[in-house]
This record gives sequence, C-alpha cells and structure tokens, in this order.
Amino acid sequence: MKRNILNRREFLKRAGIVTGGAMAMMAFEPFTSFAKSNDNKQEGENQMTYRTQQGTGEKISLLGFGMMRLPRDNQELVNELVDYAIAHGVNYFDTAPMYGRGVNEEITGKALSRYPRDKYFVATKMSNYDEKLWNLEEAKKMYENSFKQLQVDYIDYYLLHGVGQGGMEAFENRFIKNGLLDFLVKERAAGRIRHLGFSYHGDVRVFDWLVDHNDEYRWDFVQIQMNFLDWRHASLEKGGWKVDADAEYLYNKLAKAGIQAVVMEPFRGGALSKMQQEHIDRLKAMRPNDTVAQWAFRWVSSHPNILTTLSGMNVMEHLVENVATHSPLEPCTQAENDLLEIIADAMSGTPTVPCTTCAYCMPCPFGVDIPGNFSFYNDAMNNHQLPEKGSSDYAQKQAEFTENYFKKFPAEARANQCMDCEACLKKCPQQIRIPNQLSRINDILRGR
Repeated sequence: MKRNILNRREFLKRAGIVTGGAMAMMAFEPFTSFAKSNDNKQEGENQMTYRTQQGTGEKISLLGFGMMRLPRDNQELVNELVDYAIAHGVNYFDTAPMYGRGVNEEITGKALSRYPRDKYFVATKMSNYDEKLWNLEEAKKMYENSFKQLQVDYIDYYLLHGVGQGGMEAFENRFIKNGLLDFLVKERAAGRIRHLGFSYHGDVRVFDWLVDHNDEYRWDFVQIQMNFLDWRHASLEKGGWKVDADAEYLYNKLAKAGIQAVVMEPFRGGALSKMQQEHIDRLKAMRPNDTVAQWAFRWVSSHPNILTTLSGMNVMEHLVENVATHSPLEPCTQAENDLLEIIADAMSGTPTVPCTTCAYCMPCPFGVDIPGNFSFYNDAMNNHQLPEKGSSDYAQKQAEFTENYFKKFPAEARANQCMDCEACLKKCPQQIRIPNQLSRINDILRGR
C-alpha cells in the first residue's frame, strides 16, 4: 500500500501560509482557510464534513464516535446511537479491548456488523498494560480476539494503546523487546491492519521517539489529547502520569512529520463545561446559540491536520448536537480563536518559560538567541509588561513590547528566525519545547 508522507514544507505550501520562518505554524489558531478547502462534503441530506486519509484517499468523518462510554447492558440503545450516527455520515468508530470492562468491542461489533463492511471504519487497540501481555503470544491472543469481537476480517485503524505511560522502559517492554511492534507492522503489510498508529499519554520522550522513527514505521495516524485549554496549558498530572508537552507541540510535530492526528478529549472529558460563568457569558456574547461543547469541537476540528475528532457520546442529545456541529463544520474565525485563547489563559494563567539561561541549547543553527528571548519574555511577564488579549491597554503594551524587543535583538537573533529544526530540544535539561515557546513571542510581535 502506497503511503504519501507530507513533509513540513509541503504542508505549509498546501496550507497557503506565506512566512519568513516556520514559526508561523505555531500560532494558537487553526488555519481556517486550509480547513475550509479541506472539508469534503457529501451531496444530499448528509452534510457531514470529511477529511481525506493520506495515502489511500478514504473519506473519514470529521466527527468520530468514541464508544468507550457506551452502556454495557443496553445493546438496543447502542444500536440506536450507531444507526443515527451512520445515517448522518459518521463512519469512524473507536473502541478497545479494555473499554466497558472488556465488553465494548463486542457491543460495538454487534452494532456495526448490521451494516455492510464498507459503511464504517473501526479503530481498536493493543491494550497490553498487564505485564503478562508483554509476552508476544499473549498479546497476539488479544489482537486476534479483537477480530472475533468486532466480527471483522480486517481492522481499519489499529493503535498501540497509551504509549508514554510508564516512560520509555514500559514502552520498550510492551512493544519493542518482545517483537510486538514488528509483528503489527507485518500485519499491516498483510492487509489485516489497514492503518497503524498509536495513542499518546504521558512521557513525551516516547512520543518523540516514535515520531522520529516515522521513516521506519510509517505511522498512518496518531491519537492525541487536544482542546483549547491543553493547547498551551496541559496539566502536569493526568491520571497519575506526567505529561511533558502541550497539545500545540504534539500537533505541530505530527504536522511537520506529515502524520495525521486523531483527537481525543476535545471537551476535556466534560471539564470545559465547568468553566466560570464569566467565560461562558463571553462565549454567549459572540455566539448566543452555541453551547460550550460546540465551541470546543469547532476549535479542534478547524485544525487542518485533524483526521477525526472523537467524542464519547452515550446519549442521543449529545450525538445530535455533535453531528450538527460537523454538518458541515464552520471553522473558527480569528476573533473566536482570540477569545478562546483569552479564556484559556484566564483559566490556567499564562506561565513564564522555565528557562535557567544555561545556554546548553546554543548555538542555534539559525542564529536565534534562545535564552535571551526567554529572559526578555519572562521579565516582561514578571513586571506586568506583557500585553494581555482583551485588556484595554493591549495595543499600548504590544507596541511597547515590540519596540523594546526590536531594540534589544538584531534581526538574526529574533524568535521568527526559528526554523523548528529541533536541534535544541535534546540539549535542554529542562525539556522545554523551545520552538513552541518562541512562538509565544512571535504571536505578540504579530499582534495576535
């Protein structure tokens, strides 16, 4: 099967971005112009927006059905939800052996098997968290059982489940040392797996290793947690494991590598609905009829390198609303993106960059004064000189910041010279996502 790998330069060209540096890719907002051109709409009553799977041309619904939260003992309700989803253009269904106390694949298979096989794409996972499943033969049993439970003879999307939890050692024991990843690559070559990827939670070193080895494994997709809060304010702890990178870094690294992203937790497990009323009021002032969930889904799905956005829908009301949001998708405007950024900053605070100015990252191949830029940014933050979007004095502070910045840094040392080559990442003892952090400065200079 031929796989077209979209490199960073080609990605920028297709996105229609004209810039003097690759840092333009790191902005908070999605590229709405590209998102609009990438929306493939089916004629007739079904107005679902579709994205195209690279390498195969398959049309995948931009809204994906996360089956994890479905009831274990109500097949009739599951069937009704699946029927509505398929009737309204949803064709991507995500499950795993461990969901629903081990029965989610079975109920998913019963619901989907009532349809012709070409009407849906099913995703499931190698959930070999238990050490006994690190044995290759035991892992193969889980893999084979997925075919049985789903009632299929091939799996459209297969994932290494939850890589990053436990760090590199756990990952190597689960997938590398036992030959399991090599086995799954061969299964893809044989056609029993159509698309191979992984879902990421935790230690970013595992994520980086897998993406950096894309030439070897040719990932068809990667599943990441992404929402407008985690874009730049990912929590340090989620479920007991450390998270080392914001969604902005994950998404941009995948785009640079030409790997499409599948998004989980676009609504942060419902947590975004608990934002303060003052934030909800600001959203209502701009779009009075939209719920917070609609804002969250529109923001995620507007990003051009998203193949599908998963939602765990176990009641018809949520399914109907989410289908409507994507039928067709109305990409977020610049003003809407700005508002969500303001709200995200208010919810989590705009942090300083944890740079110690050790200069291990230097010299930069493109001349950027990395520690100098971070020191300047942090000083402005600590002295309350950083312009804040939505504030009455934003224009004044933005102009002062820009003037002082240009006085301090010659053109070759400025943040916009960063080409995202990643040479600095392995040198930083603080594990700072340096290109992403430099993009904060670029956003201010551009008045974003």
